[in-house]
Amino acid sequence: MSNGEFQRKMVEEQIIGRGEPIDKLVIEAMMKVYRRTFVSESDAASAYMDKPLPIGHRQTVSQPYMVALMTHELSVAKSDKVLEVGTGSGYQTAILAELAENVYTVERIEMLGKKARKRLFDLDYLNVQYSISDGTLGWVEYSPFDKIIVTAASPNIPKSLIEQLNAGGILVIPAGGRSSQELKVVIKNEDNSLKVMNRGKCIFVPLLGEEGYQVD
Repeated sequence: MSNGEFQRKMVEEQIIGRGEPIDKLVIEAMMKVYRRTFVSESDAASAYMDKPLPIGHRQTVSQPYMVALMTHELSVAKSDKVLEVGTGSGYQTAILAELAENVYTVERIEMLGKKARKRLFDLDYLNVQYSISDGTLGWVEYSPFDKIIVTAASPNIPKSLIEQLNAGGILVIPAGGRSSQELKVVIKNEDNSLKVMNRGKCIFVPLLGEEGYQVD
């Protein structure tokens, strides 16, 4: 099968086939962004499988369904300014760039961030800004953000990210222990109070930084 056929099969079976409601625009973005482009050559044969894959530096590209679910829960509007914490290989970044007007992505590991930037530029995603820094501290220069997504597991919800979220905004983050987390959807109310909802168990690599887990 061609990449396009593998991609369609992945989305139809692993995302639509799960029977969970996923926004139509998220499905369209997942169809368009080929996961194969964002994995290593050694994992090419596994690119469309229903699991996370290693991308080096003890990091992973997330399971396709988890990317779809987190993006769905983020409820991205075209006019939104979105912060992504954890660029990784750029797969989630590309999905966000399909949906939002502006995406700001922060990666702690310089080599990953630079590779993702080149990959996304080559794919003509020109609505993305990049930073190599501690993502647990957000990106104050461009805050506040309408939506924030964190693609690694935090022991708690970083205070800096809450502060940089617009009133009415949404933060999606896996939070909990290193071995297992809850996917949390956080809505910041107009009075700056928070509504926190759990969307099920998940497993992510740890979010390292000042307001996350400490660097080993």
